[in-house]
Amino acid sequence: MHLDHPETYPQRHAHSAPAHRTDGTRRALRIGLGGPVGSGKTATVAALCRELRDELSLAVVTNDIYTREDAEFLLRNAVLPPERISAVETGACPHTAIRDDISANLEAVEELEERVGPLDLVLVESGGDNLTATFSKGLVDAQIFVIDVAGGDDIPRKGGPGVSTADLLVINKTDLAPYVGSDLERMAQDAKAQRGDLPVALTALTAENGVAPVAHWVREQLAAWSAGAA
Repeated sequence: MHLDHPETYPQRHAHSAPAHRTDGTRRALRIGLGGPVGSGKTATVAALCRELRDELSLAVVTNDIYTREDAEFLLRNAVLPPERISAVETGACPHTAIRDDISANLEAVEELEERVGPLDLVLVESGGDNLTATFSKGLVDAQIFVIDVAGGDDIPRKGGPGVSTADLLVINKTDLAPYVGSDLERMAQDAKAQRGDLPVALTALTAENGVAPVAHWVREQLAAWSAGAA
């Protein structure tokens, strides 16, 4: 049962994965992307790949319940070579594979590192889920939660672990706000009230450099991760 109270959010696999491989080298930084269906998670992953692929060695793991739809989207758009994209079919609610039983995703991440490594960054995209979706700390080092203005400008106010506790909240499709009656200023204020000092990025991926705020945040995470390698 999911309870919408900060002190009772579900916590699974709360221990972080080891930062080093068995040979002592630093493994890739792992960042998870979650959010409701249609919020723009896969489009955000694609945009990040295009933005970062010339400066970083990266790979992607996608999650779908019964298909490879998200992985096939990334392949069709040639955001990365095929060997750098892996698909997990969860066969159950998406949060199961990213929080409760992370074995399939961990295996996919580790296989990617063995196949095309060394990697700087692995993006793990969840299947579309609700506002309670969070990633296990044993799977990712940081998590992004993506919502969009078309889902309703009351989403930040409703909260939930995805909105309130993700390391970065992305409010996507801001270019649609005038057409769907969403108040961006109110959404930003509500997000701030829910999240305190945790960052919020507003994005419109159809605009030039629309993913820039998210890419900047990812680079900051990578810098901190690399600094901890010593």
